[in-house]
Amino acid sequence: MTKPLVLDLSEVSADDVAIVGGKCASLGELFRELTAQGVKAVDGFSTTSDAYHLLLETGGLKKNLQKLLKGLDVENLDELARVGSEARALMLETPFPKEIETAIVKAYRSLCVRTGKKTCEVAVRSSATAEDLPDASFAGQQDTILNVLGDARLIEACHQCYASLWTDRAISYRTARGFDHFDVALSIGVQPMVRSDIACSGVMFTLDTESGFREAVVINGAWGLGEAVVQGMATPDEWVVFKPTLKLGFRPIVTRKLGVKEVKMVFADDGTGTQVRDVVESQRKRFCLAGFEVLQLAQWACQIEDHYSKRAGKSQPMDIEWAKDGVTGELFILQARPETVHTQKEQNFVETYKLSDNHGAPLVTGVAVGEKIAHGKVHVLLNPDKLKDFKAGDILVTSMTDPAWEPIMKRASAIVTERGGRTCHSAIISRELGLPCIVGTGNATEILKSGTDATVSCAEGERGNIYYGSVNFTIDKRIITDEERPVTQVMMNVGDPDRAFAASMYPNDGVGLARLEFIINNHIGVHPMALVNYPNLKKREDIEEIGRRIGEEDPKEFFVRSLAEGIAKIAAAFYPKDVIVRMSDFKSNEYARLIGGLEFEPIEENPMLGFRGASRYYDDRYRAGFRLECLALQRVREDMGLINVKAMIPFCRTVEEAEKVIALMAEYGVR
Repeated sequence: MTKPLVLDLSEVSADDVAIVGGKCASLGELFRELTAQGVKAVDGFSTTSDAYHLLLETGGLKKNLQKLLKGLDVENLDELARVGSEARALMLETPFPKEIETAIVKAYRSLCVRTGKKTCEVAVRSSATAEDLPDASFAGQQDTILNVLGDARLIEACHQCYASLWTDRAISYRTARGFDHFDVALSIGVQPMVRSDIACSGVMFTLDTESGFREAVVINGAWGLGEAVVQGMATPDEWVVFKPTLKLGFRPIVTRKLGVKEVKMVFADDGTGTQVRDVVESQRKRFCLAGFEVLQLAQWACQIEDHYSKRAGKSQPMDIEWAKDGVTGELFILQARPETVHTQKEQNFVETYKLSDNHGAPLVTGVAVGEKIAHGKVHVLLNPDKLKDFKAGDILVTSMTDPAWEPIMKRASAIVTERGGRTCHSAIISRELGLPCIVGTGNATEILKSGTDATVSCAEGERGNIYYGSVNFTIDKRIITDEERPVTQVMMNVGDPDRAFAASMYPNDGVGLARLEFIINNHIGVHPMALVNYPNLKKREDIEEIGRRIGEEDPKEFFVRSLAEGIAKIAAAFYPKDVIVRMSDFKSNEYARLIGGLEFEPIEENPMLGFRGASRYYDDRYRAGFRLECLALQRVREDMGLINVKAMIPFCRTVEEAEKVIALMAEYGVR
């Protein structure tokens, strides 16, 4: 019986990795099994590994490649570049056997008919037969070609995909991992384009990508086609959704961060291929997804994770690509593959990096990837062709990376990019290599100078910092077991929401004190009463700064949302254990330091014993501000379902004060 050269995705499952590669096997699994559960996956077809092997036997192609690769030293970058270039040329110069071309064109025309068109735009995706296995990440090493239209262009794109199996980075990766080059075949997935070029798209993980916390869905998104997010061209919006209470029907978006979204990838003006355009200011200032869409994606992510976990017989976090169609407004899942970094880590091993205090202000800041620290000499590099100039142990500083940068990334002590988010190429490869990485810095190539010593720190929360010089740091490594626990309960003090997921990995009995002051000071920065009275404030500079911070958001909603998200992230990290949240306990002089604060705070001889705590809450000078605190707490408990949050009232002097505050909280919806 003749083996098929092409299979519809409806004929493919996750068991067919050897036939269609990891990516296409997963595409088939999504389409076959999860569409019935309400997850919108995309139709399509895949070439098989037999088609690739048939091509290799054409005109002595395989023998020529074997001869070319014999004795290759992948550490010699010049030799690697020469061999890779010649291998790709051999692939492109070898014409498709007639039976392969006929099978692809027939499947393409049938797919177009199913979409209601005579010809249709498609995405053409490479799928290596060892790709996306739990212990390897071939993802991104081979080509994906978007917006391909017509028979001839499709055949050309397929040829390009086959050739991409022989890029320098792919050859190097297979050699390093011990894969025989000819044990790895390439299949090609073809699917109708989702018109995200006129909407948005992105990536999501069913765990926190930095700490490995398993109960979160992290979603990144930006305008246009998803390649802009994956390649790190655009710094995306980010949302974090808490899985346990999402499954109970609540709306637990515990983090929402607006990305810069500098550029977007769209269809090219000539009707085929893609091009990159700047994003207009109005789109940069707003999120690319509405809240209900974020929750829908998170729900699908949970369903996909549950399905793959059931298949694997163990928890299986997933790496998922999504897109929104700008014509229909529908959301779609484009790809799903097992997460390959935290899944392989020893769960009870904790490694903690701590930076010494003898450093100045950071030169550059961005989004931290991982939790490590490294130092070395800065090497600003804007072109991967200059790889041979890069010395092992240097800090790579560039605008963004793609798979062509991987040979040099392996030599770096740390990586710093100007664009990208936590799910871009730079971030994913840095995690795989175990390197500290800071993305989305905006101006690193301008500020940092080649040859200077610098320290890259990802150990200070979600913001990564680059400092001048070689700053000392310590590393604490330990295996944590419950056998070391004392008989008494041990609850944590947690102030920084950005560190809550990582902190929850240590043995604990919940949070004994979560202070609101850190969230208000670092995530809001504005006096609550200044937001209540905005824009009717005395100082123009305060009005302007508050306007810059809140954007188009209602000022009171800005406070409630920001505070609720900070509380919720801590509560989610330790759920269902109790998290005791102390309502704000700034002293009057500390409140005065917040933006707009001087206008609303008295000057006191001894602020330690003055206008603070319970007596402040029911005072007319702060009552409206306390209402906002209560609304935030109510949102965390009732909208997000985090009922493990317990409120603490500080500095309560008398029983009468306690009764007044409890009554006021009830009036504001907190009981």
